[in-house]
Amino acid sequence: MAQAAGIQISCAQFEPRIGEVERNVEASLKLIAEAADSGSRLIVLPELCNSGYVLESREEAYALSEDVATGSSIARWASLAAERGLYIVAGFLERDGIKLYNSAIVIGPDGVIGTYRKNHLWADEALYFERGDLGFPVFHTPFGRVGVLICYDGWFPEAWRILALQGADIVCVPTNWVPMAEQPAGMPAMANVLCMGAAHSNSMVVAACDRVGTERGQPFIGQSLIVDHNGWPVAGPASASEPGLVTAICDLSQARRKRNWNDFNQVMRDRRTDLYGEMLGTAVRPGWY
Repeated sequence: MAQAAGIQISCAQFEPRIGEVERNVEASLKLIAEAADSGSRLIVLPELCNSGYVLESREEAYALSEDVATGSSIARWASLAAERGLYIVAGFLERDGIKLYNSAIVIGPDGVIGTYRKNHLWADEALYFERGDLGFPVFHTPFGRVGVLICYDGWFPEAWRILALQGADIVCVPTNWVPMAEQPAGMPAMANVLCMGAAHSNSMVVAACDRVGTERGQPFIGQSLIVDHNGWPVAGPASASEPGLVTAICDLSQARRKRNWNDFNQVMRDRRTDLYGEMLGTAVRPGWY
């Protein structure tokens, strides 16, 4: 665990219920308040935590969606963030005109900071959602640079690296992890391994918040965790079945300071940009140093 000079982070793992927006948001607010009472300033919630995940039709998805400017879920999260001086990253079902996105909102004490739209859609998500069209934004806050990925995005090393190249100190991951095929008994969840590997190979903190429970026959695996810039869990993995908070204090400045692993090796500077594009073919500008 990092020094007390850092920021306290919580992942609020709980069980959203499909279609029960009011109940889901209320459950999230209670956990956010509990985390704030313990000293947390950055709280991460699961993927699609206001609506539930296992949709049956586009009509249902549209009915559960909300836009950023007028959404009731976002307004309630923003109100609590303003009241308690918090930063919240929450998965929600976004409507933009007639388009729907699996999105995450980044909220601070002064209101909405930005939105991330899931770039890599999983299974039936492709029936309801557009693929993300905002790239991989990095949001600047008083405590550090924040990137966001959602669930299946984490299976793509390019996504983590593009955030790292833009200077992200921490990546928040609202997620709805499901059991992986052929997962050996007694081994860590593959999702946890991927978070640890990404944190280590990019020297950044990862806070991944999953949900629990079974929805319309689909089980979810919980096991939310916070990983430091070395790639080791500093909180969690949480229960596979029970709601609760996963909390750690992380000094995000260490994510930049400790990228020098020894006298010779620095994970960003050692990249062979003579063999592949410095920014992996994206138009984003480098922000690490």
